[in-house]
Amino acid sequence: MKLVNQIISYLVGGLFIFSGLIKLNDPRGLEIKLEEYFEVFSLDKTELGLSALSGLWLFFEPYSLWLGTTLSVLEVVLGIHLIIRYRYRLSLWLLFAMIVFFTFLTFYSALFNKVTDCGCFGDAIKLTPWQSFGKDVLLFVLLGWLLFQKESALPTRTWQWATSLGSAFVSIFIAYWAVQHLPFIDFRAYRIGSNISQNMQYTGEPKWKEQYTFINLQTQQEETSVKWEAKFNDKAKYKYKDYKKVLLNPEVKPKITDYKITNPQDQQDVTAKTFEGKKLIIVVADLKRTNAQALKKINDLARALEAKKIEPMILTSAGAEDFDKFRHENQLSVPYYNADKVVL
Repeated sequence: MKLVNQIISYLVGGLFIFSGLIKLNDPRGLEIKLEEYFEVFSLDKTELGLSALSGLWLFFEPYSLWLGTTLSVLEVVLGIHLIIRYRYRLSLWLLFAMIVFFTFLTFYSALFNKVTDCGCFGDAIKLTPWQSFGKDVLLFVLLGWLLFQKESALPTRTWQWATSLGSAFVSIFIAYWAVQHLPFIDFRAYRIGSNISQNMQYTGEPKWKEQYTFINLQTQQEETSVKWEAKFNDKAKYKYKDYKKVLLNPEVKPKITDYKITNPQDQQDVTAKTFEGKKLIIVVADLKRTNAQALKKINDLARALEAKKIEPMILTSAGAEDFDKFRHENQLSVPYYNADKVVL
């Protein structure tokens, strides 16, 4: 039994270390994911009634980067504690508390289909909401088993303390570097060297299935069908809701499905324009985080490149009114277009 417990400790500890390092590799991605959770919680209309605490969720939202980084560092450090058996019982309880929190998040995502990607392993490994929930339930059971065994830590040695402290410093450095620069290992579809237009194409021949959704007026439950005539004509029992095409071979799905550029004046799709000719793309994802002092140099660069027939374009998630004011204040003469903040 002691050998079994040791193997479980290594497996659980290794999984937490891997999960934490993947998140620390891209803290900005985790920040966006937590912001998405907090926003969804604040607007929650499900039976759980999480919107009753909307003030709390909105309070946490600006600190998503710090919260995500702290949790990820803890995952790595506590995972190492399990393997080297340093402060073993305390580490088990802390990890158990974390997995209770994560299990709630993934259960909420899976049951209500609110956040379809939990971000458990960043962009490295994509899991469906139910797969994420299943993974957390397994960890919950394994951690509960280890707590039930009541095994204690090894006698504290200097190397254990040094390993714990060193893992914390390394984890914080990885997060700091990734925030200031780019992830050490970039798993994203927009990573340097990738071809965005190619990543927007299907990798094979897509196969589709037509699917109609009806509401059963007797049970008030949704029912799907590939045929519409019978239920559509039976208006006493069924109410038509919607129609969609379902991809039968999702493995051919494009790596990029969210890259869309629109003209803020008329909302016309100008995505194709970003791939035509030579472009200088200036990304202003968030006006609050923009370094205003750098804008003069960017403006000068844009003017200089126009003589070389390189067209400058600003991509921003800000609304037209806000960006027009911002552009006037910083004397930006470059035309701007809208894109999703997460994509930017």
